[in-house]
Amino acid sequence: MTSTLGRVYHIAAFGWYALVLKSLIAKDGEELPPGIFVYGGPWKYLTFLNLVLQAVFFGLAAVNDLQPGKTAERSLRRLKDFLFSVFAFPVGMFVVLLFWSIFAYDRELVYPATIDTFIPPWINHAVHTFVLPVLLGEVLVQPHTYPQTKNALAALGVVGSAYLFWIGWVYLSVGIWVYPLLGHFSTAGLVGFFFFNMTVVTLLYLLGDKLNSYFWSKDKKKMTAKAK
Repeated sequence: MTSTLGRVYHIAAFGWYALVLKSLIAKDGEELPPGIFVYGGPWKYLTFLNLVLQAVFFGLAAVNDLQPGKTAERSLRRLKDFLFSVFAFPVGMFVVLLFWSIFAYDRELVYPATIDTFIPPWINHAVHTFVLPVLLGEVLVQPHTYPQTKNALAALGVVGSAYLFWIGWVYLSVGIWVYPLLGHFSTAGLVGFFFFNMTVVTLLYLLGDKLNSYFWSKDKKKMTAKAK
């Protein structure tokens, strides 16, 4: 049975992400600063996609906590665990780590200073900082059943390739890269950068699996066997 702490955590996290999303959506129609362009809306930014991903996961987790039927609970739990292990954890951690690494080197490459007049600092930290501790909190609050590694990496590869295709389409359509950093790479450099990113995401997936096993090793016998 889901602990009270888990229920409260999931509802609180979902409420937090819903608030952040509502605050961003409320800016629709305002004049955009240099560094942000209209084509593709917020859906071209990995940060926004990750925000939606986190909200969906914690919303699903909250619903799962309240499921009265064991069969429905098991089905929902499988979906919830897959979403967390394969996407929410590795992608969320990746967004935080990559953003602040590039920001520390040269913020103009990823988050031009002009954006500060449009997006308040608290929202910036909500989508680029607080994601990490919230995900680590989820690891501590509840165990998750991880799928077979090959299946997880295949799913990550498909989704990662789809996003690369999407931002490539945006560039071909308007001649502007979603992130200024990408404009500094040659074609070979872009390919290398994308492969590097996928490697990092893969390592973060494996890290999530290791953390889950480390903190919940005593409950291994109680957890469902890894999906095949």
